[in-house]
Amino acid sequence: MRVMQNAFRTIALVGKYQSQGIAEPLAAIAAFLKDGGYNVLIERDTAENIGLAAHATASIDELGAGADLAVVVGGDGTMLSVARLVAPHGVPLVGVNQGRLGFMTDIALKDTQKALKAILEGEYDAEERNILQGTVTRQGQVLLDTLALNDVVVSRGAIGGMIELTVSIDDKFVYNQRADGLIIATPTGSTAYALSANGPILHPNLPAIVLVPVAPHALSNRPIVLSDDCEVKMTLTRGRDAGAHFDGQAHFSLIDRDRITVRRSQHRIRLLHPRGYDYFRMLREKLHWSALPPAH
Repeated sequence: MRVMQNAFRTIALVGKYQSQGIAEPLAAIAAFLKDGGYNVLIERDTAENIGLAAHATASIDELGAGADLAVVVGGDGTMLSVARLVAPHGVPLVGVNQGRLGFMTDIALKDTQKALKAILEGEYDAEERNILQGTVTRQGQVLLDTLALNDVVVSRGAIGGMIELTVSIDDKFVYNQRADGLIIATPTGSTAYALSANGPILHPNLPAIVLVPVAPHALSNRPIVLSDDCEVKMTLTRGRDAGAHFDGQAHFSLIDRDRITVRRSQHRIRLLHPRGYDYFRMLREKLHWSALPPAH
């Protein structure tokens, strides 16, 4: 997708300020953007913790409302956190990888300025990713309502055994699930926790979600791929110390009879990649599909 040069005027900058060595690259990106004539808004906690308070700062909510583009420096966890919070504002995201895998933060730190220059001039590939809306209801009262870009997970606690869930899809009973947990993942999240639980990789353009049981009691229980128009309801029938987790960042302790409802959100995430972005090349690199065996 090609857009008009300088379509982005106010750039938000967010970093995983706890990461060692991140202060210098964040400062360099801020200076690069400032020298290019862009308005720079740095997330307040990021600025205060790494000494960038000389720049204009704002909370995440304020960034979402005031920025034309958000540049996220860190790993996928940082991207998930920012994406969940700015999704209602429709702010596109660019990810700079300072973490390990970086499925969504796909720009290498050493290539940041070159890649940003091209993107800011309209040279980029854009894609939109669906996200999930998850609610926890107890006795008819909604106790939590939040977003998840990767997944919603209902799982056993540290001191509990298997949990039991009654699962329905579009109000049609599917099964009583006995397992360590159940993952409801987007295509984005299919390469996260769901993949480690033997779930399938879903291409991000697929209008789908996947249900992946974690260590199910019945070995015939397998992942199920659904249309993302479906609404999934899970009722906890037994589960000591069970919890619901949204992108591994929002957590809620459950008691028996709590209901967790998951559906596609009305919001979407827009990711901007350097021109020529190739999803399958990214998978090969991140999952080491083309790596040679170690020498003996």
